Amino acid sequence: MTIRESTEQWESAYLSPYAAFSKNSRGRDVEEAPCDIRPVYQRDRDRILHCKSFRRLKHKTQVFLTPRGDHYRTRLTHTLEVSQTARTVAKALRLNEDLTEAIALGHDLGHTPFGHAGERALNNLCSRGFAHYEQSVRVVERLEKQGRGLNLTWEVRDGIRNHRTSGSPATLEGQIVRYADKIAYINHDIDDAIRGGILEEEDIPREYRGILGGSTRERLNTLIHDIVRYSMDKPKIQMSEEVGGAMQDLRTFMFQNLYTNPKAKGEEIKAQELLEALFSHYMEHPEEMSEEFLDMLKKDQEEKEIVVCDYISGMTDQYAIYKFNEYFIPKAWSI
Repeated sequence: MTIRESTEQWESAYLSPYAAFSKNSRGRDVEEAPCDIRPVYQRDRDRILHCKSFRRLKHKTQVFLTPRGDHYRTRLTHTLEVSQTARTVAKALRLNEDLTEAIALGHDLGHTPFGHAGERALNNLCSRGFAHYEQSVRVVERLEKQGRGLNLTWEVRDGIRNHRTSGSPATLEGQIVRYADKIAYINHDIDDAIRGGILEEEDIPREYRGILGGSTRERLNTLIHDIVRYSMDKPKIQMSEEVGGAMQDLRTFMFQNLYTNPKAKGEEIKAQELLEALFSHYMEHPEEMSEEFLDMLKKDQEEKEIVVCDYISGMTDQYAIYKFNEYFIPKAWSI
């Protein structure tokens, strides 16, 4: 018996009957020989962790564009916080921690530079629209590994696609990530806003703090415990009406007081205009994209605007600014 088979037996004996068992996965688009050590979801987790798109998340905006300070969240640290929260819940509920972690680590791989400002820009520019959760699936299915993709299991891709608020993940592990994403960004964005002098803890309405807690630590503790308590041995991940409602109200408060706050978001118009300029440039000069994207145009006959969106969405904040300066900012003449 291989190590993988032993692990699969352990899952069957220990995990909740509502868990997604590795041996029952719907599989990959391209069939592969199984690993003798790792079950399929652990293998997917490793592939995501080692891919280029994951590494680039460290230089992509979470909320604050080009913040001056080492402790503001990036898209990578957000992803790690989602993963930690999701794994805690999955372990407590005896669900598949490997699947949960793989979905969490991959959920934002398709995010644009400059956060949701970049996503809005590409959505307006592309006739088919642009959504980061769909792009994250395209990254793992089409764009990574020079066009071969990561060949992940169906369950991981389903969880990535459906992590948004309106999504309906097919597995409880995907449902956990859907909640963990909101729990993470609401709380770490409050922390960053306080650090940036935009909010103070006392600005959060008293009724929300009374239910959820008066600090990031207390709120995380309340939210995680509530999910575990109300989801234990049930076929659905859920929260109590009181705590879930308070979290939703707090999220609305954040949209009104942070996500649309000019002090935090005042540079977003510039970021959107920068991406619009890059989009126009590459539509006129596609030959200036990297070789793998030119191959998508020439060999695979992909639509130009889709490939241009692929190229731009994969950029880090710094690289997008660098390319804008290269194309549109005059350079000083020197001998």
